[in-house]
Amino acid sequence: MSFDEKIATLIQRLPNLVDHLHTEEATKNALVMPFIAALGYDVFNPKEVIPEFVADVGTKKGEKVDYAIKHDDEVILLIECKGEGTDLTKVQMSQLYRYFSVTKARIAVLTNGIQYQFYSDLEKPNIMDNRPFLELDLKAPRKSLLKEVKKLAKEEWNLDQMLSTANELKYTSEIKKVLKAQHEQPSDEFVKFFFYQVNPGARYTSVAKEEFRPMVVKAFAEFISEKVSDRLESALESETRLTVEAAGTVQEPEAKPQEPEEPDNGIVTTEEELEGYRIVCAIGCRAIPVERIVHRDTKSYMGILLDDNNRKPICRLRFNARQKYLGVIDKNKNEKRIPIDNVIDIYRHSENILATIKGYGS
Repeated sequence: MSFDEKIATLIQRLPNLVDHLHTEEATKNALVMPFIAALGYDVFNPKEVIPEFVADVGTKKGEKVDYAIKHDDEVILLIECKGEGTDLTKVQMSQLYRYFSVTKARIAVLTNGIQYQFYSDLEKPNIMDNRPFLELDLKAPRKSLLKEVKKLAKEEWNLDQMLSTANELKYTSEIKKVLKAQHEQPSDEFVKFFFYQVNPGARYTSVAKEEFRPMVVKAFAEFISEKVSDRLESALESETRLTVEAAGTVQEPEAKPQEPEEPDNGIVTTEEELEGYRIVCAIGCRAIPVERIVHRDTKSYMGILLDDNNRKPICRLRFNARQKYLGVIDKNKNEKRIPIDNVIDIYRHSENILATIKGYGS
């Protein structure tokens, strides 16, 4: 099996495993070792994978790193494991720091079996950076990140290629975190920047700030929605073009006798519903590829599904009455109807929508 196939299998197994991982050892056996195996290393061969790796440093004797990965008889990768559910932002990494400086490893990994943080020495040679250059979440894996992790696989090991992109990955990741924070709750400086851009020479008073903030929030939300809409339209156009090209010369169909029209099923898809669907796509694309988000309209609501599977509802748009409702889905697949005044209000419930998507474990 390839790296892609092994990782896909591990990701599919996560929902059935996470509730049973009560110890750090269980996390290692069920999640971390399969991850190492997916990279192509033999977890039962000490020439490739050394568990409880010891490399005494100064006065620190007997400290261990959970795994050291070897390639061509050199340690290339260090992995420190914590129990599933551990908040990695609060973990002390003193062992990784020390071991990084006394081995030839240029990559260090901190993981709880679900989240993986990859570190290198981009800022100072032979000293592990404080911030990871790549963060992977197996509950919400992005293809672009898996592609980068694949460079660490045994058959595709390319340290130079990984390090050449690591610096860019590090800063683009941080920039995206800032954009996400500003999208959800714009700071005063962020609002002030746009105020002066569209009001050169005006005074930025407290009254102006309060009036302008919701406009920035709305404009940001609409901009993302429009970009997602453009991407969807572009994808549809490309698909149509490829279909036409594959079919060769398109011929006009022969005229057929007029058949009686089928009775109207009463389903009307409105532009407002489609706008709501595009907003859900804009939210969902933070966790999954946007093409996996599909809508199905009914007489009473527009259902938005994961993978066009009616057993994986993401949310429901109930826009057919004067009072609009967003139907959010809990972990038991029960719907809670939340009244909203405007389609843009869907953005206020982004976390609920993302939690539902992540709850399906893919």
